[in-house]
Amino acid sequence: MSLLTLKDLTVSFNTDAGRIRAADRVSFDIRPGEMLGLVGESGCGKTVTAQSLIRLLPMPPAGIDSGSALFKGRDLLRLPIAELRRIRGREISMIFQDPMTALSPLHRLGDQLSETLRLHQPLGRKAAWRLGEEWLAKVGIPDPRERMRSWPFQCSGGQRQRVMIAMALMNEPDLILADEPTTALDVTIRAQIFELMLAMKGRQTSILLITHDMGVVWELCERVIVMYASRIVEEGPVRALFDNPLHPYTRGLLKSIPSAQRRGKRLEFIPGQVPPPAQYPKGCHFSDRCPHAFDRCRAESPPLLNLPGDRRAACFLAKPAPAQDQQ
Repeated sequence: MSLLTLKDLTVSFNTDAGRIRAADRVSFDIRPGEMLGLVGESGCGKTVTAQSLIRLLPMPPAGIDSGSALFKGRDLLRLPIAELRRIRGREISMIFQDPMTALSPLHRLGDQLSETLRLHQPLGRKAAWRLGEEWLAKVGIPDPRERMRSWPFQCSGGQRQRVMIAMALMNEPDLILADEPTTALDVTIRAQIFELMLAMKGRQTSILLITHDMGVVWELCERVIVMYASRIVEEGPVRALFDNPLHPYTRGLLKSIPSAQRRGKRLEFIPGQVPPPAQYPKGCHFSDRCPHAFDRCRAESPPLLNLPGDRRAACFLAKPAPAQDQQ
């Protein structure tokens, strides 16, 4: 049983170079109470995918070309905007990567926190204000009573990020879309935030964790999806994927992580660069950087195959599951 089922999401943008695909036939599901990792290099389509789920992309220049996103039986991509607004913040919350653009510069933090609560809960002004203070304390902001009266520009980047995290968590949504939620935070506060997120997960809140940090994925997630150049290239349980990556790109990512076993040795790297969307290769988008690519890779796009052990991989060299496992 899935809380969210995303199927064949394709998102394009109008640009000076023409119409480009930022997310190409992206499909996955999120289960109740699960923390699912979504990793990949900058520009691969992670944030576009997450924002498309609750239709936060500006349209135009963006456009959802195809796909469905079934959330508790409702297709988020086709809901009337009034109904979608009721879901945002209450049933689905998002932690944005850049809190300065997500917070209103014209309103004090306390007004923004209490408004978020009162939109979705039957609370009076004073009760919402007190609950906002409590959540600021939970995310590690000192002197929360005074901070509630502050303007966003009076806070550091880390404090603004913690305010955004508090706003996303305090209505106890069913699903949290966390886009690099702790990038601006120090190690101690990061640990505190992750403890809060794990506590939410323990109450059956699902979390899509977008991150560059494979170490965080290893510590917190049950499953992980790897994206490259707008497409999913691999998916599977965290331990199985780390122990035996099936896609050449995933292997390259894992080999580039510093570890005790590689101490004193030069880190490996993936040769070349991610091509811009207007210049993706015709077949497999990784074919121009892959050491195992052959003619078929450059001509055809490999399908994302179901593999044994609840795994998927988009590579012609990956061994497919028996027919009965192809669902």
